[in-house]
Amino acid sequence: MTQLEAARQGIVTKEMQLVADKEGLSAELIRSEIIAGRLIIPANVNHLKQGLQAMGIGIALKCKINANIGNSATTSNVQEEKDKLHTAVHFGADTVMDLSTGGQLDETREAIIAASPVPVGTVPIYEGLARARRIEAITPELLLEVIEKQARQGVDYMTIHAGVLQEYIPFTKKRITGIVSRGGSILAQWMVARREQNPLYTRFDEICEIFRRYDVSFSLGDGLRPGCIADASDEAQFAELRSLGELTLRAWEHGVQVMVEGPGHVPMDQIPMNVERQIHECHGAPFYVLGPLVTDVAPGYDHITSAIGAAIAGQAGAALLCYVTPAEHLGLPNKEDVRQGVIAYKIAAHAADLSRHRPGARDQDDALSHARFTFDWEKQFALALDPEAARTKHDETLPEGAFKGARFCSMCGPTFCAMKVTQDARRIEENTQHPIAVS
Repeated sequence: MTQLEAARQGIVTKEMQLVADKEGLSAELIRSEIIAGRLIIPANVNHLKQGLQAMGIGIALKCKINANIGNSATTSNVQEEKDKLHTAVHFGADTVMDLSTGGQLDETREAIIAASPVPVGTVPIYEGLARARRIEAITPELLLEVIEKQARQGVDYMTIHAGVLQEYIPFTKKRITGIVSRGGSILAQWMVARREQNPLYTRFDEICEIFRRYDVSFSLGDGLRPGCIADASDEAQFAELRSLGELTLRAWEHGVQVMVEGPGHVPMDQIPMNVERQIHECHGAPFYVLGPLVTDVAPGYDHITSAIGAAIAGQAGAALLCYVTPAEHLGLPNKEDVRQGVIAYKIAAHAADLSRHRPGARDQDDALSHARFTFDWEKQFALALDPEAARTKHDETLPEGAFKGARFCSMCGPTFCAMKVTQDARRIEENTQHPIAVS
């Protein structure tokens, strides 16, 4: 049974109990949220056998983040992708996606799945094109074969761009950046060239049955997502979203879990509306957003422009945030790009949890603040999202060992530190018979 089918039969699986324990919630709440479609546990039965540690994605849980890794036709190898995986998981990625488009696709995917304790996602149409070599040569049967193979290998969720329909393609002609989703653009060209409807849509029920056998979760892809601020919230994006709502219901009929992907470039004032519209159109299925980027003017810093949007989306109800690295729009991310992307999105997700008052979300903030006030540097470093970076920044301007534990940093020095002055004032007040009056 899939996790959804088990939940419907009143069964609390080991994976549901593990998610409940991680989140500090009851297993019955986890089960009821799965039944409602608001929560998924992406856990392929074959990845569970290889050591997957189950986790949950849903609006009732803490906000999660995904890190994209994978090779390209020009760069990277299997070991480099395993190094990226290790970096992503080490710094807190909750899931990873293998978006490889170059050589050694099977070897790379199998190595990532075997080494990953977190769920692994893929976009199977990439392998379909790699095998067919030409977009027009892709067949529905080839796509089903690729999907079946990747499910058998242990992929936990797959991006399926089944909502990109023939009749929606003309809507993109008004856009500045057209279709920016790789999967969406491949399918658009296929439909135009062959004058046929999207095979991922026409064969959707068959895909559902493959997913059901292995308990693969859908990540219904936003193939018509906006690729710049000017294209945000347009007719093409929302037409596809309506189709994704229809496909969500069809997948649930097969007992298959679903989350829905969301836009990549959206100005800040439109983000809450986008999240609310997805939740309505897709019947509460978890929302998985790429960013969104809130401005287009900062190539090289798009981990920042997108983390701003991700925090707003998380506050509005997005359940999974797909990171963007500094290399976005410029090149294939390296290990350092992965680290920076993950940290930026851990900040965004944590900020969203604070704003949504998730149980225990503020505990780490409060503990770190106390350590900061008492100049407990070691505890500050340990509680930081990136302990190594915090330690390095502190120590680089106070290199002498005697100063590393001092009750000041190099910003204010020993005289102008406000917290040290505050502590001194409190000691004076405690030692005097005439306490300082507070107005």
